[in-house]
Amino acid sequence: MPRPRRPDDLVAPLLDTIAPRAKSLIVTVYGDAVLPHGGSAWLGSLIELLAHFGLSERIVRTSVFRLCKDDWLINTQIGRRSYYRVTESGQERFAAAGRRVYAPLNRVWDRGWHLLMLPPAALDAESRDRLRRELVWLGFGAAAPNVFAHPDYDEAAMHRLLGELGVADKVVHLKATHDRAAGPGALREMVRGFWDVDRLEHDYAGFLGRFRPVWQALAADEATDPRVAFVLRTLMIHDFRRILLRDPMLPPDLLPPDWPGQEARTLARNLYRRLRQPSESFLMTALTTANGPLPEAQPSFDARFGGLTDGDGDGQPDVRL
Repeated sequence: MPRPRRPDDLVAPLLDTIAPRAKSLIVTVYGDAVLPHGGSAWLGSLIELLAHFGLSERIVRTSVFRLCKDDWLINTQIGRRSYYRVTESGQERFAAAGRRVYAPLNRVWDRGWHLLMLPPAALDAESRDRLRRELVWLGFGAAAPNVFAHPDYDEAAMHRLLGELGVADKVVHLKATHDRAAGPGALREMVRGFWDVDRLEHDYAGFLGRFRPVWQALAADEATDPRVAFVLRTLMIHDFRRILLRDPMLPPDLLPPDWPGQEARTLARNLYRRLRQPSESFLMTALTTANGPLPEAQPSFDARFGGLTDGDGDGQPDVRL
């Protein structure tokens, strides 16, 4: 009978399969792990931390430099040491992404729709293309060349985006309500025309295939190695984030009954709960700030996924083996 796979047996296959790019992985590490602990870290300790993912010192230095140019990070030099912290703009972007990645499992839809309409002559071609890209990133679907729709979007993020792009007074925002008398069939077909639901379904199924074995290995493991726990947590969130930030976060009413996205979110929440303590233990000893060891995580950290402690009252059962 073959020996059950241990969590550390899964690290190398996951790294090969997910193949995270250095710059994107550093964004994941800062957003998921560094930001809740103050948002700053000594470059030397960051290099050592990322070596556990197979990243060389040279690629980490190059990637951090590029993240500074992209206004994600800013460098503070103290003596001969460089400390990199998240910029104000980076914090806003992390907050917008975090509201989607770590959202509670239960979401209630009021059957409302939000429409953004772009008058044909209101924007030049470059501004229109940029606005289109940003709206798609926020989860809006293109209902027509100049009309974007979403049933349940992040309104604060949308208004901030329109303000940053300088187009708040050039875009018409309308609200509509779905007629309950209409059947769900036509609405679901319309949704498939606005968003690539089939690709998302395939991606979520892939996530479940990659991380169900991790859950099973953890369930059979009495004490997960803290370093392994941190690597698994980071790879899981990195993979989940890449899918979720393409997900328009549609209400369950608009999706197929067997939609794998909700199961993937449940698995991600349960894995995060299981890996939280050992991964945090490793992180606290691995990273250094200008003031010494990392400070304790902010209270908002434990509110991720609607609550990281058992019995959070979200009504969602844990994944069963």
